Amino acid sequence: MDILSADNYVMARMIFDRTLGAIYFIAFLSAYNQFPALLGEHGLLPVPDFVKRVKFRQFPTVFHWKYSDSMLKIMCGVGMLLGLLLTFGAFDYAPIVVHMLSWLTLYGLYLSLVSVGQDFYGFGWETMLLEAGFFAAFMGPYWVTPSWIPILILRWMLYRTEMGAGLIKLRGDQCWRDLTCLYYHHETQPLPNPLSRYFHHLPKWFHRFGVVFSHFCQLVAPFGLFFPQPIAAVAGFFLIFHQMILVVSGNYSWLNWLTIVLGVLAFSDGGIATTPAPLWFQIIQIGIGVLAIFLSYRPFLNFFQKRQYMNYCWNRWHLVGAYGAFGSVTKERYEIVIEGTDEISPDEKTVWKEYGFRGKPVELNRTPPVVAPYHLRLDWMIWFLPFGVLVGDDDIYVQGHDLWFVRFMLKLLRNDKRLLKLLRHNPFPDDPPVWVRAKFYQYHFTESGEKNIWKRTYKGEYCPELSLKSLPGLV
Repeated sequence: MDILSADNYVMARMIFDRTLGAIYFIAFLSAYNQFPALLGEHGLLPVPDFVKRVKFRQFPTVFHWKYSDSMLKIMCGVGMLLGLLLTFGAFDYAPIVVHMLSWLTLYGLYLSLVSVGQDFYGFGWETMLLEAGFFAAFMGPYWVTPSWIPILILRWMLYRTEMGAGLIKLRGDQCWRDLTCLYYHHETQPLPNPLSRYFHHLPKWFHRFGVVFSHFCQLVAPFGLFFPQPIAAVAGFFLIFHQMILVVSGNYSWLNWLTIVLGVLAFSDGGIATTPAPLWFQIIQIGIGVLAIFLSYRPFLNFFQKRQYMNYCWNRWHLVGAYGAFGSVTKERYEIVIEGTDEISPDEKTVWKEYGFRGKPVELNRTPPVVAPYHLRLDWMIWFLPFGVLVGDDDIYVQGHDLWFVRFMLKLLRNDKRLLKLLRHNPFPDDPPVWVRAKFYQYHFTESGEKNIWKRTYKGEYCPELSLKSLPGLV
């Protein structure tokens, strides 16, 4: 069984183990702070209602047995604790079974959240985190000699992440083929950060070079992950460097950081004395390898499909999925701005006050914040809403409103404290507004050096004026 030994990857495995634990901590912290308001007993898409409509075999979760916000917070607390213990190496010298069960517990707890997360947990990095956590369980603690099996499985995951993103770009938006996508990307990305305006105003030749470099990192470099050293390390360097550029130019939750963590497994070390894994653990690792090969059939074929799946998994356990991002790039940034007033009978002279969000642009003079790897789920979901709007020269056509958005507006009318904690600014801290509405704007970065970060143009009404009396079916 020595052929499976990867004894030069002890440090890489340790870094992977600890940093992945930190990402899990952030994921559970995000859920602790946001899940009850979005998906709790009185949330926008309540879990109790959802589990009544689905079966366990479709959506495996402990919440089929029972859901309460208190139970959710306990689960998140356990997840945060385990994540911290792994981050600080508490299980480095623990028995193999303890280390393995700690990761499987994290995986199981987070799977329970994702399975009922509905729209608010429909992001590709949820499956990525689950897959990485599951296979991390079979890496073994620090004192055990690493095995090539889980390392290659996780490198294969990194390969699918990068290659899937690269291929979906070539098959998707024309701007990826004519090298112009970065003319728009930094301005129209979901949640810009403080440097996004700077990147947006870089010379166009630099943007074209950036697209070429992105294609190299996602379509060429990943092949090096399966070559001997130092080729694998060189490939890992390019993949990590590319992800770091994305980190400093935008906010993508833990997507970039998780990809960087996977890239660490491309680097070997000088070899550290360890103890060979017992036979029973090696047998389990072989079984996990067989499982990964079996589950890789459809993701592998997906590379060759004309209609390529992006961020999709063929099993309810969220293992060995198809990944990718930004197959198309929006050329214009549209924002939905929520407003309220406490006037009983609003007219043309009424003063409407804007709600402020933690990450997405609203105020023109506010520098976009750094929020990643923390995930602002409400901000992301509102960023998606303009995709369902047809924009004309003089007006817009709204193709309906999602149920969660209508409920969101209703909760603003009630000054729902739990939901308002997800916002940065509530213009009605004492008494709730009488009316709320949503306006539709086109946003652009201002030129560098201007006081305001954004400028905007009004395009139309996204949601008409609503009051508690106008929503009788939901009150």
